[in-house]
Amino acid sequence: MVEILIFVVAAISGLFITGYAIHMLVGGLVSTDTEFQLIALVCFVVACGIAYMAWDVIKRRRIQRP
Repeated sequence: MVEILIFVVAAISGLFITGYAIHMLVGGLVSTDTEFQLIALVCFVVACGIAYMAWDVIKRRRIQRP
């Protein structure tokens, strides 16, 4: 149960930092709509990566249990 809480906190903070980093990189260089679309796309890709890593850890823990 504690693992789920850790995964959720890590995912939220990772997505927040990713969105802010994209905002700092492209903010002012492109239109606001393009910036929002880019932030959404990159955050979606990062969320998929985080979900895959969490799924892999849970899968490996289930295999290791006797």
